[in-house]
Amino acid sequence: MNDIWQKIKLIAKERVLRKRILFVLVALAAFRLLSNIPIPAAAGANLDNLLGNEALGFLNLLTGGGLSAISIVMLGVGPYITASIIMQLLTMMSERLKAIYHEEGEAGRKKFNQYSRLLTVPLAVVQGYGLLIFLERQGIIAHLAGFDFLLNIAIVVAGSVLLTWIGELMSEFGIGNGVSLIIFAGIIARLPSVMGQFAFTYLYPEFDPSIVPTLLAFLFAAVVIVAGVVVATEAERPIPVTYAKRVRGMKVYGGISTYLPIRVNQAGVIPIIFALSILIFPQVLVNFLSGSANEAVAGVFNAIGLVLNNIWFRSIFYFILVFLFTYFYTAVTFDPEAIAGNLQKGGAFIPGIRPGKSTVEYIAKILGRVTFVGALFLGVIAVLPLVMQSLTNIQSFAIGGTALLIVVSVVLDLVQKIEAQVSMREY
Repeated sequence: MNDIWQKIKLIAKERVLRKRILFVLVALAAFRLLSNIPIPAAAGANLDNLLGNEALGFLNLLTGGGLSAISIVMLGVGPYITASIIMQLLTMMSERLKAIYHEEGEAGRKKFNQYSRLLTVPLAVVQGYGLLIFLERQGIIAHLAGFDFLLNIAIVVAGSVLLTWIGELMSEFGIGNGVSLIIFAGIIARLPSVMGQFAFTYLYPEFDPSIVPTLLAFLFAAVVIVAGVVVATEAERPIPVTYAKRVRGMKVYGGISTYLPIRVNQAGVIPIIFALSILIFPQVLVNFLSGSANEAVAGVFNAIGLVLNNIWFRSIFYFILVFLFTYFYTAVTFDPEAIAGNLQKGGAFIPGIRPGKSTVEYIAKILGRVTFVGALFLGVIAVLPLVMQSLTNIQSFAIGGTALLIVVSVVLDLVQKIEAQVSMREY
């Protein structure tokens, strides 16, 4: 406890660190302000239909709460996340993009991020168009035509680009991942309303005793999820590494032993965000096309909608997406061949393993085993709330676990980065 207090005092005294934290707080306040400014088409909007739609509930989670008020940032950082997914998929197919991302260092990463930003704009146009049409079909906003429609699309696209810019500023001048912090802030801002809605439904004005076992089970699951996320985030598989001795003049260099840490949850919360962004758009598309004037098209998409709305199918599909995205993101961000090359250049080797191809295969094998455990863990805790919702028929439980997972992961990442900054300044 005394150590924590000392670090808090150091943060308060350190001017640069204090400015970084203050910048994050100001940026989050600006985001919350923007998320409460409605678009022109939202005048007199029927929010009851919006809040009751599960697909839009997931989208609202992804956009950090901006959709719940049909605000100018109603798309959130969704287009940027989709653009990042596409760019990272392309790195698996293009050697040029892979070289930019892995081999050109910080300059290559900046170039890669610039491509993602450029792709964000057309994706925001497409998503904004589809979302406005869907909201109009659902009777949430009034019919738009001509200039009014183009104006509202321009506003939501500009809002998404602005929010992406704010997130990147937070990553550069603040602490932590700006995009994840925006989603985190939206979740935290919605907690009071979700808890109030639950209380007024089941606890007030008339207390329902039958809800007690369900509530206790939910609280127990929440504690287990939090503990599991903390353990999985901190857990790592160390690979021993030894540096060969080198004699230069009268001095001996190297000869030390250390380890290469392979984290169980190497991908963090990114697979969950990726999976959510993919999961919601088939539902929005089906809801849009099921209202088609063509009876055959409407019938086909109504049947698809029944399958997608099945809680067990959606849970399995969600689990598979999280599992696959965990492997995918780990493969993109952690290259065993590059790690083995760097070890060889530095005169390091893994005891009992030959340098070169054997080292690459050994690291890849360890990474595959560890990633399997991490992917399985993320998939299970991601679908657990959906299973609980199907068993309890309490809608507020459906997104609670995913939101809790994102919140805990972002908080852990933020705490680790603050501690790194504090340790650096202590030295």
